[in-house]
Amino acid sequence: MTKKERFEKIIEYFSTHQPIAETELQYSNPYELLVAVILSAQCTDKRVNMVTPALFKAFPVPEVLAVASSDEVFQYIRSISYPNNKAKHLVGMARMLMDEFKGVVPSDVEELQKLPGVGRKTANVIASVVYEKPAMAVDTHVFRVSARLGLTTNSKTPLDTEKQLMKFIPTDKVAIAHHWLILHGRYICVARAPKCESCPLTQWCKYFEALRKQGKI
Repeated sequence: MTKKERFEKIIEYFSTHQPIAETELQYSNPYELLVAVILSAQCTDKRVNMVTPALFKAFPVPEVLAVASSDEVFQYIRSISYPNNKAKHLVGMARMLMDEFKGVVPSDVEELQKLPGVGRKTANVIASVVYEKPAMAVDTHVFRVSARLGLTTNSKTPLDTEKQLMKFIPTDKVAIAHHWLILHGRYICVARAPKCESCPLTQWCKYFEALRKQGKI
């Protein structure tokens, strides 16, 4: 099976069986999603969703967050990973959003990355989820699942994974493919003990094929 055929089969499966796939972060506008994605770095969506309701109530718009102190923000996100850094990033992000973008979350990936706390992954999430651009955000799940399935080869960095995926995924499928891979990695192709016995993709999976050859399945 060629890599192109592998992509086609897996995309066909997800398109048929999971036509709707979305972020599990809870938000109601681009500003809230940006805050939630910044908080989600090295933290679960479940934990982020537990703190954002109170956070959004206290800082409902970037204008309010921009004039807050990081200590104030910290009180709302102390149960999140790296709360000190993230509190500073959120305030800095809001200030730059007001100063340079008139309070509007930009759609351009390069401009988004100018904001404190926003790396390429976060920028791609905003571009794809909010603005429906063909941007592939690579987090730990996308990186792992892509490699195991054989969608990527010898990828050492998220950017390399992004480039390899973008080469074969149709433009109109990029945004949803990001969610397919994340959700598959979160619930089936988990890091330590992938649930191959309940995985619908084993017939196209290089990881499963290797296990079978080794007699481990």
